[in-house]
Amino acid sequence: MDPHLLTTFVTVARHGSFSAAAAELGYTQSAISQQIAALEADLGLALLSRRPVEPTPAGRRLLEHAGPLLLRLRAARADVLRAAAVPRHRLRLAATPLAVNPVLALRLARARAEQPRLEVTLHTCGREEVGAMVAEGEADLGLADGIAAPSDPLRLPDAGPMTAAGVTEEELVVALDAGHPLAGRAALRLADLVDARWLQTPLCPLARLRDLMGDGFPVALDYQGDDVHTVVNLVAAGHGLTLLPASALPACGTAADRPVALGVPLAAPRLVHRVELLHGALPAGPAADLARALSG
Repeated sequence: MDPHLLTTFVTVARHGSFSAAAAELGYTQSAISQQIAALEADLGLALLSRRPVEPTPAGRRLLEHAGPLLLRLRAARADVLRAAAVPRHRLRLAATPLAVNPVLALRLARARAEQPRLEVTLHTCGREEVGAMVAEGEADLGLADGIAAPSDPLRLPDAGPMTAAGVTEEELVVALDAGHPLAGRAALRLADLVDARWLQTPLCPLARLRDLMGDGFPVALDYQGDDVHTVVNLVAAGHGLTLLPASALPACGTAADRPVALGVPLAAPRLVHRVELLHGALPAGPAADLARALSG
């Protein structure tokens, strides 16, 4: 199966338009049509209906495979180029929004102090994008976070061959507003919170909690962004509970003029906020040195 034809198919399916795909890929609309026809002839199946332009059942099944296949091809290319690359002092670090905790921020500062020529660009994005950026060579290193049992690895999307190693683990707390009936507890169990009103956020997907505890965790507010400050403000104003690493909550004193979010330790089940460092093959040089520094 020709990867160029597969890329064209994915692009047409994403846009629902031959002309839009042609504009993105730099082909004529006729050339796009010919490429789709060639792919359909290779498989002996219709992959796209024409009016409207949308995947057929066979096309939908192919789309399930196409993304991972194309990613692995890009990852293979990046891995070969990375192995032969000249070490650079300008590095790109991809990280999920909660990954750069105070410990890792300090380790990064020490690494930069030890390597005066080192220039680091930090790019925050979702967990899947972190892995893809590292696999494709768009980032030299990645930091991904998530909820896990102590010492257990994160369940990261497969983005090709790369090393993933835990670099920090931190206590999780139940974030709630200061006026919540449970705010005075010394600790909370997740089993006692399945019927509470929760904030749905990519920082703490409720699907992960349901995997652990079964049904429950009703959504009080669905926030699709990943800004930690916004999540803390929503919790403080009573829009719902969430789980956060303890370091994500600001120090809370008295604040009569504004709502305050509090963190109550999670007693059971035993879970932690885990951060893992992702990277491909790292020849000796600044990237390898930074990886060691972030690993502590």
